[in-house]
Amino acid sequence: MKQEKIINTILEQLKQNEWKGKIVSMEHISELQIEIEEQHKKGRLDDLLYDEYLNRFDFKILDTFPDARSMIIVTAPQPQVRVTFMWKGQTHPCIIPSTYCMATDDQIEKSIKDVLIPQGYCLEKIRLPEKLLAVRSGLARYGKNNITYVTGIGSFHRLAVFVSDLSFAEDNWRDLKILKTCDGCTACMDACPTGAIVSNRFLVYAERCITFHNERQGEFPEWLDPSWHNCLVGCLYCQNACPMNQKLLNWIETGPTFSEEETAYIIDGMSQDQLADKTMETIETLHMTEYRDVMGRNLKAIIKKR
Repeated sequence: MKQEKIINTILEQLKQNEWKGKIVSMEHISELQIEIEEQHKKGRLDDLLYDEYLNRFDFKILDTFPDARSMIIVTAPQPQVRVTFMWKGQTHPCIIPSTYCMATDDQIEKSIKDVLIPQGYCLEKIRLPEKLLAVRSGLARYGKNNITYVTGIGSFHRLAVFVSDLSFAEDNWRDLKILKTCDGCTACMDACPTGAIVSNRFLVYAERCITFHNERQGEFPEWLDPSWHNCLVGCLYCQNACPMNQKLLNWIETGPTFSEEETAYIIDGMSQDQLADKTMETIETLHMTEYRDVMGRNLKAIIKKR
């Protein structure tokens, strides 16, 4: 099968699953790295943010996969998930934003491999600046809140990146673009309680973003009012206020309910070994294993707020 036909088959497979994708040359991986590093050098990315999050990106993938020739960026529409915690005789529903469910990553990977493997090509999932790559490839556009938006699904989607030894000659690399609807709109700025989104620069102050702080362990900074928490992990203030998302706000999937006993274990910060198998399985199903150590702290803040 010719490469052009393989590429078209991949894109058609994605479309059939209501996913969208773009393919770009592997040559652009260095541009992604330079762009991130330059923003850091210019002081536009906080040192703590850079060291703890942005520095995780695998820009050296060619050392272990020297034959990689293309990057495949895919987006999958996803709903929010409402999880319920029983605590002291009351129910406490909590929202998990759409970007956290990783189940589609495996589904997307299998879909692409079903096309590539029979043709003798390889595919690997990789950690790269997904949002930046999505915008550079033309798959998405930035909002004023630096979150990516895709036509028809707003910001309620999850991005996944893969690399392959499938060559890709066509260059879809584009300039950074922001949504036209952001012109003159201040909805996200007005909604953000921390002042992370400002009008005088393109990048948000990510170090002031609630998401950054409730994804990492430790005490919240003193300036972060616990009453600002609105999700079990992450934050939805700017997304819920955005006009582009108004038709999607009620797209919420009902998740599991944690009993009083399970909630107590989570709030007390039990280790994985101490949690009951059933509780851990539920957390794993929600793809919250990575955030298990901060769930209790965040949940306490939400309950206290109420």
